[in-house]
Amino acid sequence: MNTPLWEARADLIIVGTGVAGLTAALRARELGLRVLVVTKAAGEDGNTRWAQGGVAVVLPGEHDEGDTVDAHVRDTLVAGAGLCDEAAVEAIIAGGPAAVTRLRERGAVFDPAPTGGLARTREGGHSAFRVVHAGGDATGAEVERALLAAASDGRVPVLENHVAVDAVRTPLGAVCGLLVLDGNGVPGVLSAPAVLLASGGLGQLYQATSNPEVATGDGLALALRAGAVAADVEFVQFHPTVLYTGRGARGRCPLVTEAVRGEGAVLVDATGARVMRGVHPLEDLAPRDVVAAAITRHMAGGPGGVDDHVFLDATGISDFARRFPTVHAACLAAGVDPAGEPIPVAPAAHFACGGVVSDVDGRTGVTGLYAAGEVARTGLHGANRLASNSLLEGLVVGTRAAEAVAADLALGVLARPSASAAVELPTAPVADRDSLQRVMSRYAAIGRDAEGLAVVGSVLDLSTVDRKLDGRQLVEDAALTVAARALIAAAAQREESRGCHVRTDFTERDDVRWQRSQVVRLNPSGQPVLADPAVARGVA
Repeated sequence: MNTPLWEARADLIIVGTGVAGLTAALRARELGLRVLVVTKAAGEDGNTRWAQGGVAVVLPGEHDEGDTVDAHVRDTLVAGAGLCDEAAVEAIIAGGPAAVTRLRERGAVFDPAPTGGLARTREGGHSAFRVVHAGGDATGAEVERALLAAASDGRVPVLENHVAVDAVRTPLGAVCGLLVLDGNGVPGVLSAPAVLLASGGLGQLYQATSNPEVATGDGLALALRAGAVAADVEFVQFHPTVLYTGRGARGRCPLVTEAVRGEGAVLVDATGARVMRGVHPLEDLAPRDVVAAAITRHMAGGPGGVDDHVFLDATGISDFARRFPTVHAACLAAGVDPAGEPIPVAPAAHFACGGVVSDVDGRTGVTGLYAAGEVARTGLHGANRLASNSLLEGLVVGTRAAEAVAADLALGVLARPSASAAVELPTAPVADRDSLQRVMSRYAAIGRDAEGLAVVGSVLDLSTVDRKLDGRQLVEDAALTVAARALIAAAAQREESRGCHVRTDFTERDDVRWQRSQVVRLNPSGQPVLADPAVARGVA
């Protein structure tokens, strides 16, 4: 069964029910567009609900003395290690206050401060307390709850258990719909002049990640097959502190939010020595790439006989259970009492800093195809994401993308769905997921070198078979395969260490040769190859 058996139509198809997708859907509905949202699992099963820390934003009349939007911009640029698009950073950060206000109007409830206004905390890389949060450490869950409720009240239809397989395109290459599989594997077409990818990241490239099982890079793969380009894919941020639950942990690991360190917790090794002392002026509140790399280096020495985790000493935080209920519950489930003993932690794959090249309005280089959230590379993050900028980006760019679609429809620049060619389920290279995750974790995580990256390529070549994408797992495994190949191609070429990309054979940052993004596209045979970096500058 290769050809579609059913069809639905809309003005805008949105892939993903996280913060970016639902924000876009709600705004598009306000603008009068017929919207259809599709997700391959349940509506709440994406990355957004797992975001603990909060939303980084400088709210008018509710900020630290001297803190400004410009200061937030500067912190973002510093964290991005020279690869941010400054205009994109300024636009997205400046849009934060209005975006948070709209979110609160849609029902999201943030934690209040005892003195009035919203409570704020500080996270790594921030020069001020500007991260607002909900439920202590359950901000993502509250954001997701509020947006799903608003979507339901706003009559935004959501197709759950439908996996996006491929873009439908006109003979001239414009996107005019989406080929999907329903929960029974029956193919169908969602026809629309605009498709917005808000499908999240690719944490499942690695054995241990903070991401749920749905984070398999589907949107990145779909966009590349549709003719879009990606950039900065070599920069995958590893969160410094996920809960260590034993050697060889697999899948989603409980996150220990960076806000714990913002409230005074410190990293120590098995001997009690401070891990971050002397490493960076901000010590435990250094940017995430610095902390994750420092932990990795420290573990290699095996202090106290422990070489696969360190400890986060939060015993000095009063009322830990109230302030961080999610972390507290996860620790207790693992047999750790944060009030009386240090929490065992280790780095794990967390956030894709790169993705589908798009501008701050979500437009990609392919007519009719838009991207927002973690799947997109707007230029906000550069080589390393500043903590709690991700929910902010989803709120701001999700809104702007919906407005861009409405404007493009009004101008008549998008293709008519009726102009689409006949579609069939595609065939794509699919690698064995277990082998892929093992070699990516061993050779393409924190600390890479040319030899190891070549090993990844060889293992992928040996375990890859062309398969027709007629089921969800095949779609996911094909996406992981193309994402892994794109990442190692870019990582092998970037002969320096910058941000999240740490090369053990090129340990220094090289601004002369490498202060630029690398662009990836698919060649005619479907293999990711590096392209002219001017392509990225032309879009973003």
